[in-house]
Parts: sequence; C-alpha cells; structure tokens
Amino acid sequence: MKISFAEFELPGSGAVVVGVWEEGVLTAPARRLDETTGGAVTRALAASPRFRGKRNELVPIVAPPNLSVSRIVLAGLGKPDAADARGLEDLGGTLVAHLNGVGETRATLAVDLGDSALSPGETAARLAFGAALRAYRFDKYRTTERPERKPSLSALTVTGPAAEARLAYRDLAAAAEAVAFTRDLVSEPANVIYPETLADQAVGLSSFGLEVEVLDETRMTERGMHAILGVSQGSVRPPRLVVMRWNGGAKDAAPLAFVGKGVTFDTGGISIKPAAGMGEMKWDMAGAGVVIGLMRLLAARNAKVNAVGVVGLVENMPSGSAQRPGDIVKSMSGQTIEVLNTDAEGRLVLADALWYCQDRFKPALMIDLATLTGAIIVALGHDHAGLFANNDELAERLAAAGKAVGEKLWRLPLDDAYNRAIDSDAADVKNIAGDRAAGSIIGAEFVQRFVNKVPWAHLDIAGVAWSKKDAPTVPKGATAFGVRLLDRFVSDYYEKG
Repeated sequence: MKISFAEFELPGSGAVVVGVWEEGVLTAPARRLDETTGGAVTRALAASPRFRGKRNELVPIVAPPNLSVSRIVLAGLGKPDAADARGLEDLGGTLVAHLNGVGETRATLAVDLGDSALSPGETAARLAFGAALRAYRFDKYRTTERPERKPSLSALTVTGPAAEARLAYRDLAAAAEAVAFTRDLVSEPANVIYPETLADQAVGLSSFGLEVEVLDETRMTERGMHAILGVSQGSVRPPRLVVMRWNGGAKDAAPLAFVGKGVTFDTGGISIKPAAGMGEMKWDMAGAGVVIGLMRLLAARNAKVNAVGVVGLVENMPSGSAQRPGDIVKSMSGQTIEVLNTDAEGRLVLADALWYCQDRFKPALMIDLATLTGAIIVALGHDHAGLFANNDELAERLAAAGKAVGEKLWRLPLDDAYNRAIDSDAADVKNIAGDRAAGSIIGAEFVQRFVNKVPWAHLDIAGVAWSKKDAPTVPKGATAFGVRLLDRFVSDYYEKG
C-alpha cells in the first residue's frame, strides 16, 4: 500500500474519510462534505442512533450524492481534549481494515483535529503510521488465495500540510518498516529461518550502517559458551551468536545493550512438548527477532546513541546427541548449570549471551527479551509482557515507553526467596525449581545470576509475541512487540539534551 500526503481537496474517486467529534460534532472537512452532498452527512448521523462519535466508531455513506467518490466514511474521534497520537494510530489502522473489508482500492483520509495539541503534520503522520502498521500481511506462501480475500487498498492519501507531514512521518516510516521486517522474521517457518539463515538476515543489515559479527560453533566453543552449545547439540542446525553494533553516539559512551533469545524452533528437546500447538514454536525466536528489528530501526533513523544487539540462535531438538535432563554444563561465566528440564532452554541461551555482552562491551545497561515462560501467560494473559529488573529507574522508563506506544509491561518481583529455589545440590544453579510455582519469576532469577551489577531488565514476551486476533495496529500473527517500545525508550531517555 502506497502512502502519500497532500493538501485537502475533494477527491475524484475512491473513498474519503472525515472525522466526527463525540456527540456528532463535525470537523471542518466533514462540514464541507455535508454542504457538497446536500446534508448527506448529517442525515447519515441522524439515521445512526448508536453512533456517538467515540473513538474508532465508523459510519459509511455509500455512493454519496453530488460526489464521484465511492463512499464517505465518518470516523469517530472521541473528545477534542483527549485526542492523542496513539488514538490517531489506532484510527489509521482501523480505517485500513475497514476499507480493505469493503474492497476499496484508493482512499483519502481527511481528518482535521482543528486546535488539537497535535500539529496538522503530526496528525497526518500518526494516521499514516497506524495505517502502515495494520496493512502488514504475511502471505508469501498463499498461492491459491481468491482475489476477493486479498487486501484491496493500494493507495492511501493523508491530507494535511504535506511537507510537515512527510518530515513527521520519516522516522515513523522507518519504524513501520522495521516492525514489518521483524514480523516477517517471526512468521517464517523453521525450515526457512534457523540459526544460520537468521544470522544471515542480521548480516544483511550492514547496508544500514550496522557492524555485524557472527560467532560460529568453533568460536563459541573457544569462549566457553557451553550453556548455548548444550541447547543446540541435538540439532543438525549449528548455533550462532550474532553481534550488531550501532555507533551513533559519543565515541567513548558506553552502549545500550539489547539481548535476544533466538530459539528458531523449540521441541523442548528430550523434555519434549506435547504435539498440540508445537508448530507455534517457530516464534520462540521472537526476542532475537525484536533485537534485530530494533537495531535496524536505530540505524535507519540514525539514532544518536551507541547500541549493541546480541542474539543467541539455536534450534532445540531431540536426538541421540541431544542434551539430557540431569546433564551439567559450564557456562561462559564459569558457573555450572544442572539442566533438569531441557525445555527450560531459553534461559541457558540468555546466560551465555548476557555474560558475553557485558564482558565484552561493558554496557551502560542491558535489556533482554525472550519468549521465556508459559507461566507469564498464566499470570498476565496476552495484554502485558512481564518486566523484571534490578534497577527501579530502568523499570520505570521501560514501563513509560511501553505505555506510550501501547506495548504494556507489568513489573513482577525478584527476591532472594525465589533465587534460593534454584540452588542445585550438584552444581552452582539448576535451570528449574522443581515445581510450577512462580515459573516466570524463577526464570528471571536464573537469568539474573548471569548479569552481575549492570542495570538490567528482562522482558518475558511469551504472551505478546504472537496474537490470535486483530487489533487496530496489529493484525493477527507476529506482533513485533518490543521494537516500538525499545525505540521509544531510547529516543525518550538517551537521545535528548
């Protein structure tokens, strides 16, 4: 779908969308259309008693009189003093879904907020951003789909001061592209995306100015990364550790570090998962996908910060060479790990990746992302990701960034009582506590043992990495949860001043 910006004028074809404030108050473009159509807009509102102008409520007027457009869509904007960027993004996404649903090929969004706190250019840019996010579709393997089931909308014009809107949209367009890139990575099947090919995707981002380095199995062995290597040893797919660097800040400034779990397929290993739903485990690399997408975005928008992304990439398979429950491995940190459950593998990947990251780069902070536990879904469902942190300021900043972009976090505790539960009788630490209590916290406590004193946060995104229903800016499927959140986090707190 092509998105463009232009000053408002009555279009000659396609659909046109105008805004209506709560209680049916027309915006300026809506009043103009009402006059041109001889009162069709006010008549449509009178004939729609349940329409109150609340956010994202829609009323279509098909084949309006005195116009050559196919339809007018009246879009609820809510209350004028409550208009904000998030609401506009949601509206843009809602409108794309509606227009595709009715088969429109071209549309003009003429949503004027008048004296709102948002400038006209920002208003247009946020509408376009929401539209771009919702227009995403992973359909490369659909070869027999009927044309009427495919998206129809090919061109979207958003009205407003064009130059201002294009400037405001520049970084948002880069974000939309990074989100789509991440969703593609997470959506690909495991026979297409596996450690080597996912590493290749990261290497391809060197064209954006990233410095990318890939550690193969030999180099990982030399560095003593036996926690990661133990997870991968049952698969014919060799592991990879990928390092991505963006140097956009002061030369000597410590980087912000982002670390991702990249289990490209997770059978559970010898502790094998049930067959039902196992196909979903292609997205057990979502944390790594988000880190790769974030690094692409920071480079694409020339972020004024130093950042490093580290992703540990493995496939967890059962075989004659697979890691066994009860095995003991020595991590890069020197700590020994008793592996009591081979399906608690993501924390082993993070153990070596985090240690390597802090040992080599001495970051100002570290944030890891992982589809770590099913227990986080039991606790929080699919609306919040779990947040764990050893630093209150870092946790507060992440939560605020998540709230701003609609990727919500909920902080859970870390405590010595939970930490003692993973003391092992045979090694330094065991990878599960032995019962189902506080499963997400136990996972976070394990990861924290490989962090030292670096300000650190752990985001358990198992419940939000994939969606089974549509939302205004997130079609069902891979969500790329975390790309926008972390980009906002970087922008708000580390690029200002």
